[in-house]
Amino acid sequence: MATETLSPSVKEETTTDFLPLMGTDYVEFYVGNAKQAAHYYKTAFGFQSLAYAGPETGVRDRASYVLRQNKLTFVLTTPIRDNNEIAAHIAKHGDGVKMLALKVDDATSAWEETTKRGGKSYMKPTVLKDDNGEVVMSGIHTYGDTVHLFIERKNYSGVFMPGYRKWESVYNPTSTSLLYVDHCVGNVGWNQMNPWVKFYEDVMGFKNILSFDDNDISTEYSALMSKVMSNGNGYVKFPINEPAEGKKKSQVEEYLEFYNGEGVQHVALATHNIIETVTELKNRGVEFVKIPSSYYSTVLDRVGHIDEDLKPLSDLGILIDRDDEGYLLQIFSKPVEDRPTLFFEIIQRKGAKSFGKGNFKALFEAIEREQAERGNL
Repeated sequence: MATETLSPSVKEETTTDFLPLMGTDYVEFYVGNAKQAAHYYKTAFGFQSLAYAGPETGVRDRASYVLRQNKLTFVLTTPIRDNNEIAAHIAKHGDGVKMLALKVDDATSAWEETTKRGGKSYMKPTVLKDDNGEVVMSGIHTYGDTVHLFIERKNYSGVFMPGYRKWESVYNPTSTSLLYVDHCVGNVGWNQMNPWVKFYEDVMGFKNILSFDDNDISTEYSALMSKVMSNGNGYVKFPINEPAEGKKKSQVEEYLEFYNGEGVQHVALATHNIIETVTELKNRGVEFVKIPSSYYSTVLDRVGHIDEDLKPLSDLGILIDRDDEGYLLQIFSKPVEDRPTLFFEIIQRKGAKSFGKGNFKALFEAIEREQAERGNL
């Protein structure tokens, strides 16, 4: 049975953590049409309407729709005028993740601690107020055009944050039981993984808890390398991928080409029942990478006993892997944009703290088949 050891532990005394994080506050996407994108994430993924900001609330250059499902919050922002940073971002990258907003108790301290350690400021501590209290925001740049915001909302009781109003809709599809952000994966350029690992270590106090080289993540044609960065309490995890030499173009190279730079490759969304969640997502039109049926003829020899029946996992194309802590179930969507860039992972952890090393070969071969169809392998 293949196992994977996690070392060092992601657990650490939070009292020594200069950047204590309480998880992901929200993920903000810059998109070409936020109204239609919001309809897609409601319909396909089961999010609910939460809040809105735009011309009706006094914002003149953009419109933002906020969606929520359990502890998952997505913000979809579109420019309503040209010649601004949002429009330029979309013209360069297509639809994609701009902000990875992190929950903190003190956004001012988070900004001070990270910028004095070398982080490049994106937003100085800024206080937003309305009748429901105040939110303090700050932020720093990370790889590509991606930004980490620090969000302090302990003194706020409103629907989302000042500047937004409650968004009520008569169209409210049921949840697909997605719970929270498990991790977010970034793709960076050639030989840029280690510099960004050092950034997360030095600037944000993260630890490298797992490393994969091109021997771990390779097929006959392509390869990549990856390191998983985690904050002290393990609530926030950012794997970082870079290309590695191969006979043909890797998925990371394809991403970098079509995104025109470094950025968030995928967001992993947690569920407590992946069979029910993925069945519902498929019924709503979400497409997933197809895994050959031969994978399931030997998978239990590798991972041992699991609680679930194998047939529904096989029917849905859900992958299985085990580490010393337990096992996990995971599946990856096809890109959700026309550019082969952003996609989503659905993951259920049954004790496992790892990221599916035993599935890499089968998954990457499946992704290569998709690349070949696009003419990009």
